Amino acid sequence: MQLTGSEIVVECLKEQGVDTIFGYPGGTILNIYDALYKHQDEITHILTSHEQGAAHAADGYARATGKVGVCMATSGPGATNLVTGIATAYMDSIPIVAITANVAKSGLGKDSFQEIDIVGVTMPITKHNFIVKDVEELADTLRKAFVIAKSGRPGPVLVDITKDATANKAEYVPQTPVEVERVTDTIKEEDVDVVVDLINKAKKPFVIVGGGAIASDCADEIREFVELADAPVCDSLMGKGAIEGTNPRYTGMIGMHGTKTSNFGVTESDLVIVVGARFSDRVVGNAKAFAKKAKIVHIDIDAAEINKNVKVDASIIGDAKEILKRLNAKISRQDNADWMAYIENMKEKYPLALDTTKLTGPAVIDTLYKVTNGDAIVTTDVGQHQMWAAQFYQFKEPRQLITSGGLGTMGYGVGACIGSKMGNKDKVCVNIAGDGCFRMNMNEIATATRYNIPIIQIVINNHVLGMVRQWQTLFYGKRYSNTVLDDGVDFCKVSEGLGAKAYKCTTPEEFEAAIKDAIKLNIPCVIECQIDQDDKVFPMVPAAQPISEAFSEEDLAEKGYEC
Repeated sequence: MQLTGSEIVVECLKEQGVDTIFGYPGGTILNIYDALYKHQDEITHILTSHEQGAAHAADGYARATGKVGVCMATSGPGATNLVTGIATAYMDSIPIVAITANVAKSGLGKDSFQEIDIVGVTMPITKHNFIVKDVEELADTLRKAFVIAKSGRPGPVLVDITKDATANKAEYVPQTPVEVERVTDTIKEEDVDVVVDLINKAKKPFVIVGGGAIASDCADEIREFVELADAPVCDSLMGKGAIEGTNPRYTGMIGMHGTKTSNFGVTESDLVIVVGARFSDRVVGNAKAFAKKAKIVHIDIDAAEINKNVKVDASIIGDAKEILKRLNAKISRQDNADWMAYIENMKEKYPLALDTTKLTGPAVIDTLYKVTNGDAIVTTDVGQHQMWAAQFYQFKEPRQLITSGGLGTMGYGVGACIGSKMGNKDKVCVNIAGDGCFRMNMNEIATATRYNIPIIQIVINNHVLGMVRQWQTLFYGKRYSNTVLDDGVDFCKVSEGLGAKAYKCTTPEEFEAAIKDAIKLNIPCVIECQIDQDDKVFPMVPAAQPISEAFSEEDLAEKGYEC
């Protein structure tokens, strides 16, 4: 059948099973929006308050569902406003397809109104990108975009379409979407056998799971693997939920704000097995000093990650779920009772500090965990509150923590929470932000209220840029340059002005009552929690130092340092 390019875009989205799009219209993309108007009963479009919010919402939708998220924007500033969200998805290997429109083919390269080379702009931050100037190529390009976004190591793909290509007609033939297969052809049995031998010989194994474990949906295999290897297990920020937070083998997060048990345990181990993590600087600290007593095994789908940051002794390249299945079939059940007892002793010796007598960041997260019974989807912005969420919410399963890890994007959370909720309407979805982050994209609360998307926004307000201030306190002689936010902004009034129900809390009891009420009301709610400006995240590892240098507030006090 003959369809316009815009109609082909909509039909291709329907082919791919897309049920929700986040976006913002404009001149060059109007044809697509006009076509979308006729399919409102099949595809829900969420008009965000800003294009960055649309990109973050598509990202959150993808992380929370495992599907490809979709966002749209017009040319010029509309397209460039997607860039931070695309980069966020790229750094964390999240599958989204961003559709932008551009000026007509005849206007390209002429500095036409709102013309931008968005393909050139996004080339370093996309898995692949396209510009479609001919309507005949449009359907195949869109189909390729979805395959690329979700195959292998996932990532964002941008498709830019000239306006004339959205108006011209071409023959459209429906197709069944290509089924993306797991990557198994790179898995070599000799590599598997090498790792099996290392596990069988190890006395102090330690497992680290990262975001790749979430992407490959291998939580069941990880649980079986650590039982067979008789090993403790920790996670990176991106790996939260790959092993449940209440599992007795779980030691907490590793890295700059990881637990002492995870950091010290990995340092003392004789075999470190890393599943779907890229040895980020925030995880390994000083790479040259990382796990020097151990053999290191790296399991990853991307061959480019092997030996990139840390030299490893063995590796298996391919889909983590399939690799773990093969390992589980070959490993002899191990008995490392002394090592597990040593780790358990460390867990008792180095618990995370939690004061519930006053309203603190950790107390807020702990209460949220208890009230939601650990079943909520938690999105976060970036900073102290993000680390507290990772430390004190005991995630039960994958895709519960939705957060910007690699790029560390302030302003990410509200849009991501909206996207998460649209993909999981039966789940309680809560975004946790600091006051600095909330200022950046709090206009997206208006998006939630426009569509009555019942997200809960918690603002942990310490009137400062908390994480930056923490660094200034510890490493910059308490010179608080441009980190104090003690002004007249009233987040409750702003939130009410945007149409949300708002609460202001100064005690644990007030917060508990507010979160229970917000869940019961099932409408967009904002809960502002006032905490002390000098509350800090501990443990902490100084930048570029070995993770064995993790210190707590008590460690500093013993040295006579007041923070």
